[in-house]
Amino acid sequence: MAILLSVSIALIAGLLMTRLFKPLKLPSVTAYLIAGVLIGPYCLGQLGIHGLGFDTHSSVEQLALISEVALGFIAFSIGNEFRLSELKKTGKQALVVGIVQALVATLFVDLALLVVYLIMPDKLSIPQVITLGAIATATAPAATLMVVRQYKADGPLTRLLLPIVALDDAVGLIVFAVSFGIAKTLISGSVDLVSIIVNPIVEIVCSLILGAIMGWVLTQLEKLFNSNTNRLNLTIGIVFLTASLSMLDFHVGSVHIQFSSLLVCMMLGTVFCNICPLSEDLMAASDKWTSPLFALFFVVSGAELELSVFADWAIVVVGIVYIIFRCLGKYYGTFISTKATKCSPEICKYLGITLFPQAGVALGMCATAMALGEQGNLIRNITLFAVLIYELVGPLLTRKALEAAGEIKPMADDVKHRRMHKLNAVKKEK
Repeated sequence: MAILLSVSIALIAGLLMTRLFKPLKLPSVTAYLIAGVLIGPYCLGQLGIHGLGFDTHSSVEQLALISEVALGFIAFSIGNEFRLSELKKTGKQALVVGIVQALVATLFVDLALLVVYLIMPDKLSIPQVITLGAIATATAPAATLMVVRQYKADGPLTRLLLPIVALDDAVGLIVFAVSFGIAKTLISGSVDLVSIIVNPIVEIVCSLILGAIMGWVLTQLEKLFNSNTNRLNLTIGIVFLTASLSMLDFHVGSVHIQFSSLLVCMMLGTVFCNICPLSEDLMAASDKWTSPLFALFFVVSGAELELSVFADWAIVVVGIVYIIFRCLGKYYGTFISTKATKCSPEICKYLGITLFPQAGVALGMCATAMALGEQGNLIRNITLFAVLIYELVGPLLTRKALEAAGEIKPMADDVKHRRMHKLNAVKKEK
């Protein structure tokens, strides 16, 4: 009962917040996040009234399954952007921009935090600098996808953006694994080449293979049904199954076998959309089904944000430096690479801004960084501080950038007229 009550309160609170924020013209993602913060442990949860909010972080963690499932569907939807017909046009640009912007962001953050280390060596260490630089690669696919969907953004920038956000995950995994391995070496004094080189490659390859297999299985099973309703149900069931399989974690000798749920489900969507003739209709139908799931995901994400990180001035200072220089790295890395690949001026100018949001992948990285012991706590708190800022401001900046690029169109006059006519008709009936 408690979990069901929490789910209903979270969904209703998120939807009501979008109505309150509508006059401000903020993206729904931001409204959901703020709703989560308000019903979280630091606001209404403090009142201790059962059912009014989440009173502890453990009560928020009970809904972790929602986050896992939502991320699976988000990655599945992004996989739809890797249709071969589209990749022939944007594949090279997406690959170059995806790699360059991630590496430049890491370089900018590493150099900036190195200066902070020289100024405040008692607050920051070299292993922490290297690890935070690697976490800077990560971009939040969920927030970006939600903004694109809400405003029905479409155009060259949007079509290039979603593949880049997906590729960012693979690049981030490699950069983080190598950087984190170096950080552990600096602390322990022993070099572990398996952790630095072998494990990240194995994780990416295994994730892509598992996703491809499940995409093929889904396509074959779809042939057994004639009803689109049953096909949709099957699609949803396979995404659930794939997300659960991506949680497998085991060792083969000294090699750690694990999977990236984002990469697995993204590959599932990629293979499915390229080999199943009905994929486009089924993808569109599944997008409608997942709307309340995504709303819940962002409300829960907002409730998970820890406001206590503001209490330590050192975290605030390092966090501000991290945020500023990660944004600069993302923007100029994107600007340079889009210029080099001869993208349009609008893409060169605005694409980098849409890559600012950061959340789930970064939080996963900082959870791994906790293996550094006491030094991991600072990394975790700085990442939480940055995610709080990025998630609240990032979706708004993404919307502004897409508007400026001309890929979010204002509502047509005839649509406005039809909606107004329906509203007046309802009022007359009453």
